[in-house]
Amino acid sequence: MIKNLSPVEIKEILDKEKNIRLVDVREEWEYQIAKLENSELMPLSNFGYHLSKLSPDEKIIVYCHHGTRSYAVCNYLIENGFKNVINLKGGINSWSEEIDNSIEVY
Repeated sequence: MIKNLSPVEIKEILDKEKNIRLVDVREEWEYQIAKLENSELMPLSNFGYHLSKLSPDEKIIVYCHHGTRSYAVCNYLIENGFKNVINLKGGINSWSEEIDNSIEVY
């Protein structure tokens, strides 16, 4: 089952834990507009290419613009043996509204 957590819940995790992969599955042009600090861009359009860079045992938080693409990627990861994946509910848009309004909304 996919953990679908709010921006506040994700921020609490990021503040407490250091060994977390923060994966952005939006496209390059979106990443240039707005991104979360320490995130890695792995666009959905070529996500299969990036899969080998991830370990099934690490904790991974996935986000996109509104949470739909990242949810699909979380599902894909779980189907491929990943154990600890978390979706940022509402995506970077919700993060900007609830956590850091300096991140541009588009």
